Amino acid sequence: MVDRETAPSQSPPFSDESKALVVEGGAMRGIFAAGVLDAFLEHNYQPFWRAYGVSAGSTNLIGYLSGDHGRNRKIITGHACQPDFIDWKRFARGGHLCDVRWLWQQSFTDIPLTLENYLSGSTELWVTTTSVLTGEAHYFRVDERNMHDVFTASCAIPIAYRDYPKINGEPMTDGGVADAIPVIRAYEDGARDITVVLSRPLGYRKKSPKFAFVPKRLFREYPALAEASLRRAERYNARLSFIENPPPDCTIHVIVPSAEFAVGRLTRKPELLEQGYQEGHQAGLTYFDRHS
Repeated sequence: MVDRETAPSQSPPFSDESKALVVEGGAMRGIFAAGVLDAFLEHNYQPFWRAYGVSAGSTNLIGYLSGDHGRNRKIITGHACQPDFIDWKRFARGGHLCDVRWLWQQSFTDIPLTLENYLSGSTELWVTTTSVLTGEAHYFRVDERNMHDVFTASCAIPIAYRDYPKINGEPMTDGGVADAIPVIRAYEDGARDITVVLSRPLGYRKKSPKFAFVPKRLFREYPALAEASLRRAERYNARLSFIENPPPDCTIHVIVPSAEFAVGRLTRKPELLEQGYQEGHQAGLTYFDRHS
């Protein structure tokens, strides 16, 4: 679903319309993509016409497209490890488990983002959110006017963040609910050479909820969101199947962590995060060597 004001624009000059980059989220698992994208920056590798990000994948991408090497690493190993972001006691008292608005705004204040590089560049950044009212994915092209709301909404994990940030007056939540890997969207937009950075190892498949009444109860005020939550695994696995068996006119390159990747959604152990970053960095270098 595309709002009129965010419909695809004409392709920018000096770009290859066939090339797109898709980066999955996954909260702290985003440290892998941070390493991949830093490796790309080290070689000035940015051949993409469009980039599509979800949740932590979207915030990783704005750092990459702004040319800020190391910024994502600093945020994930620094700000994201602070109790201002993840706080179980606050959650037990009825507050946020993961305060994504604080994380975005505080890191934006503390760690410079060279936004003008992105705004003057030839790569469009599209970020996915999920409508609380319809349960469908919305895709927004990021600019200086909407970025704060869009990034916060895309990262707003349901329940863990007890609010639904509004974009154009419509309440939104984590883009991963409706479209965690917007590779089909990239294809529909015209991309035929797509690089996908995943945060799970090859062979992973998401499991459907065992008890359908749980999301229905949790989101009883928003039945469409409850239904989207129940279909999340189906949609996610359909994207993986598309990646494994793309249409004949499409080539998909996949960068994934190994089966031994030890970073989980809420991991805060410095040594594990550093290992995750280094694994991503090496994967990015290997990809560059093969495709440059």
